[in-house]
Amino acid sequence: MGIECLVLGAGQEIGKSCVVVTINGKRIMFDCGMHLGHSDEERYPDFSLINGSLDCVVITHFHLDHIGALPYFTEVIGYSGPIYMTYPTKALAPLMLVDFLRISVGRGVEEKFTADDITACMKKVTPIDLKQNIQVGKDLQIRAYYAGHVLGAAMVYAKVGDASMVYTGDYNMTPDRHLGAAQIDPLELDLVITESTYATTVRDSKHASERKFLKAVHDCVVAGGKVLIPTFALGRAQELFILLEDYWERMNLKVPIYFSSGLTRQANIYYKTLMSWTNQKIKDTIALQNAFNFKHVVSFDRSQINAPGSCVLFASPGMLSGGLSLEVFKQWAPSKVNLVMLPGHCVAGTIGHKLASGKLTKLYADNNSQIEIRCKNVNLSFSAHTDSKGIMDLLKFLSPKHVMLVHGEKPRMSILKKKIESGMGIKCFDPPNGGVVKIPSAVHVKAQTTDSFAKSCQSPNFSLSRCSTSGAVLSTDLTSPLMVSEERVSEAILFMDRSKARGVHKEELELIGSGEGKSQVFLYGHCFPIRSDNLTKATGRLGLSGNRSWLKVLALELSHLFPQTDVHNMGDFLQVGSFQLSVCPNQSCTRRSSDVPGDHATTCTYLCCSWCMEDEKLALAIISSVRNSL
Repeated sequence: MGIECLVLGAGQEIGKSCVVVTINGKRIMFDCGMHLGHSDEERYPDFSLINGSLDCVVITHFHLDHIGALPYFTEVIGYSGPIYMTYPTKALAPLMLVDFLRISVGRGVEEKFTADDITACMKKVTPIDLKQNIQVGKDLQIRAYYAGHVLGAAMVYAKVGDASMVYTGDYNMTPDRHLGAAQIDPLELDLVITESTYATTVRDSKHASERKFLKAVHDCVVAGGKVLIPTFALGRAQELFILLEDYWERMNLKVPIYFSSGLTRQANIYYKTLMSWTNQKIKDTIALQNAFNFKHVVSFDRSQINAPGSCVLFASPGMLSGGLSLEVFKQWAPSKVNLVMLPGHCVAGTIGHKLASGKLTKLYADNNSQIEIRCKNVNLSFSAHTDSKGIMDLLKFLSPKHVMLVHGEKPRMSILKKKIESGMGIKCFDPPNGGVVKIPSAVHVKAQTTDSFAKSCQSPNFSLSRCSTSGAVLSTDLTSPLMVSEERVSEAILFMDRSKARGVHKEELELIGSGEGKSQVFLYGHCFPIRSDNLTKATGRLGLSGNRSWLKVLALELSHLFPQTDVHNMGDFLQVGSFQLSVCPNQSCTRRSSDVPGDHATTCTYLCCSWCMEDEKLALAIISSVRNSL
């Protein structure tokens, strides 16, 4: 049945992440976010596109663009099935949702859910641990992996039958001051759905960004200015608190650092209790000092907005999308000595995005008077999203059969898509919202056998041969050991009829081939050992070296043994009819025979061959002759 992906959000855009994936009939919703750049119907995913019921919802982390629509989906739309997220995400998500609701009310915006809806929604959530195997119903299995990004963020592995995939959510391949890098096991995957926020960007090193950040903040406060850092209360705020706390201590600075909301205070309490999700450095130093006990970072009161003197203020929400951060910005923006520091990506449509792109020079105050934007603004990437290199590194590690890009900007996604397809040879998709992508998956079936084949497997079929003997081209004085081989399995021929399969003995081929399937072509293969030293001596005498020189020797040998056939040397392989033969470098080749004696395992080279059914007798004759002559 394969995998089908319906993109309800984050398709060729950043915001309202939501992808419904059907794996062999089982349907999962990954993330249920809102778009902070919209205030109309575009804010939420279009849930009407879902055709049928869901088996579960999995939330990757607590950011609003990944969880913001969940209370609306459960309490208004009416979803009542299983919901999974990590323990930190379940603890911190309600804080983000309630704070968002508070800011919306303050702006006079009516949302589609209430505080009671948030409470009811979170009661339906089942928290999960990393690498915990979760069985959903009879067939669906999910497992969470550490994603970095923010506390509790997870990448999600899902498997149904023979089809499997990973949905990354947001992740970071680089460790920071309080979180580790993303970690995942090597997996065999049909599909990876990955974020692509920084699809074409290779960011500066963390240390370079930190130096630029600290210099900009230091220069501003020393000159008597105020620094506004619009950031969400969870995630980047704690990262930058740690950075400034350390710098203030080293430089003995007395300028106050403020944070704006009780939400941050609550978040810091959770961060102190969820130390197992932080990086190793934080864990190692916990006995001496909790990294989230801040000496220089104190609470802020609105009455201090226009207080004289320098200060640094962390105000939520991020991206200047409303609330206190926008209120303070309107007060501080007209002064040239002040600085607005944007520490991460700002979604299109927000004031932060317009400011970062240089498109914001004026702003209307609440009384409709114009505000001139004269303050300095710096946009540094302290984003916890992985960059282009990190995306490629993850895909190289997982080596999936297909890739789907979400959570990115269309032009940059197109560039990354071409890079993945041309550089890695992996089919890549970048669908828009409402788009559907269908992915084929591997299918394993149980094969029945005919009586003749079953009987042949029960009877010994040993054959004796020497690893090397004198031949027309090669000769050696080395005493050749006897080899015992058993090739009963090579006599199995697999016939597929829709969803059924059966193994057939080769002697039954004429009977079966006389039916409707007579025109079908069946491909077989075998990988067998020969002594390397014999080939090396022969190529040496001819003044040759390397795999291609071995093929030249083999071509001469086959031309001598089969004078009535045309042996074609294609460079990397030999071809006789449909029969192809090459030197096999793959140590785990599925065609490989295990009949090489243990004491000669390191002195043998494997030859890999394939052929169609009509050339089976020729193929077996060539294999036998090569093995006996080399």
